[in-house]
Parts: sequence; structure tokens; C-alpha cells
Amino acid sequence: MRKLTLTLLFAGAVYISGAQTVTPRPLTIAEYTKAQTFTITDLDKDTYVKFENAYVLDRYEGRKPYFITGSDGLKKRIDLYKLIAKEGMQEIGTMVFYTNEKGKVYKALVPDFTADAKVWEQYFQDIDNINKVETNFILKLSYILSKELSFQQYKLLNGGKDMKEESATYGNDICFPGDELVTMANGSKKMLKDVKSGDEVITVDPATKRSSAVKVKELTTHDAKNYALTKLVLVSAQVNGQNVKLNTKVLQATPNHPMLTKQGNQKIGEITVGQDVLCLNDKTGKYEAYIVLLKTEKAGGTQKVYNIVADGGSTVVMNGVMVLQK
Repeated sequence: MRKLTLTLLFAGAVYISGAQTVTPRPLTIAEYTKAQTFTITDLDKDTYVKFENAYVLDRYEGRKPYFITGSDGLKKRIDLYKLIAKEGMQEIGTMVFYTNEKGKVYKALVPDFTADAKVWEQYFQDIDNINKVETNFILKLSYILSKELSFQQYKLLNGGKDMKEESATYGNDICFPGDELVTMANGSKKMLKDVKSGDEVITVDPATKRSSAVKVKELTTHDAKNYALTKLVLVSAQVNGQNVKLNTKVLQATPNHPMLTKQGNQKIGEITVGQDVLCLNDKTGKYEAYIVLLKTEKAGGTQKVYNIVADGGSTVVMNGVMVLQK
């Protein structure tokens, strides 16, 4: 039974980590050990967390947590995150956060299938150790990974798409089309693809809504592909008696780019109509909440996409909309 369970865990890991569009690279034993120190503060809200500006934990497929109740009547929670090396945005493993009925959290890192034998041996030893203190941990984990394996096979048979809910996230590139407009420090607008290292752009403090200038360290350029794009139409309405003045913004980004809403950090592809997003009112010069009026998602056609890396702040202003740096 133990051999079969470990085989299922390995098979699940091969498919979960292998369902990507970039060339995989092996997870090293040093990275495996380091990743064991990574924590998620709020598993309900934190969907994309950076560590040491070198690694990212990105909620797997935007998946909600699994809840499993065994024959003992005890409910366990399992959250999955992709472990991504920021250099090259390569998936190198799948992090599992397993919370028992007492709130105790156990972590397991399923290596990418290219990892060498030492990493896999350590992984099997670690989950066996957890299983000794948390009854049926391996059994429940094998159920989740086997289910995800089946799901990825289903997607593959349908051209990489979830036919029930189009996720439209082609790989891990988190970025914008080149014709989106960046607000520069002098108040002018510049097409994202034309921004250069050393340019000064506006960053906004989400708490105080105060803006300041920061220098661009680099403009990250991703290879031309047929990227999926999420498009938001945002509106602000000012009512004065019978008069209504509307201000609108339109923003496009890959579905996994993070935004700050009243509900916390969310990927643009997860934002829903009616949510509030912070935008610059060009007429008043103030940052105000705009409501998402429309949302569409479709393939944007073959093109390069871009992302700004600045030397300060956590945001930039794109098409008048405050977006998070990544």
C-alpha cells in the first residue's frame, strides 16, 4: 500500500509540475530546504507571495482549498501553491499546506519531475515523517494529487483548457501588452514597451494614496506568444442632482497579474464585476475607487508582453489604474 501511495504521489507531481509552457529545470536540494521556511500568512487571501525577490508561491490554478473529512469525522484542509523561480518564471515544485482540525499546519514540497533522486528521497522521507504524527496524511495527500493528475489529463485532452471554467492563464508570465500607458513622474504618459531603465514612473502608496517617483530598474520583456488577456472597464460616477458625470478606465493584463482591491490582493482574472479598484482621476489628480463595470477575457493574439521592475514602491499606474509591481 505504501509503495502504491508513493507512486500516486510521484505521478501527480509529474503532471502537476509538468503542466507548464516553459522549459522546466530541476529543484535543487538547497532550494527544497529553503522553501520549507516559506510561509503563507493568510491562506484565504494570499494568492501570490514573493520570497527574497527570487521565488514565488502562486496559488495553484487559482484553486480553492480542499476540505477532507475522514472516517474519524475530523476535517482537514489542503491548499496547493506553485513554487516558481522568478528568474525565467519556471515552476520547480508544488507546495502543499495541510491544516488539521487543531489549526496545525504541515508543509510538503512536491518536487518538479526533473529533480534528482536526492530531492525525491528527501520529499518521501519528509511526508513519511509527517504521516507518523498526522494520521493518514499520505493517504489524503495522494487523493488530492491523484485528483489533480486526472484534472490535468482532462485539460490536456481539451487543448489545455478547463472546459467548465476557462482559466486562460498561459504560463506564469505576469505582465501587460506593450501599448498600455504608464504614468511617468512628470505626469506624462508613455507606452509600456517604450519605457527604459532609468526612467522615472509614479508609484502610489495604497494606504495613504500619496504618489511619489521611483526609477525603473528594468523593463522585463516576455517572448511573443498568443497570451490570454483580461480586460476591465472601470467607471467612477459623480452624481449632482440629476446630473451624472462618468469617468472611465480600461486596463488589460495577463489574467494572473495582481491587483489591489478592497477585498485584498487578487489576480486580475479573479476580479469580479462590482469590485472597487484604485484609479487616478485625471481631472482632480486624486486617487479614487472605480467600480469594475465590465470584464472580458480572451486570447490577445501573438505579441510580446512587458512588466516594470522599479527600485521602490509596490505599485505603478497603468492606463490610470493602480497595479501591483511583480
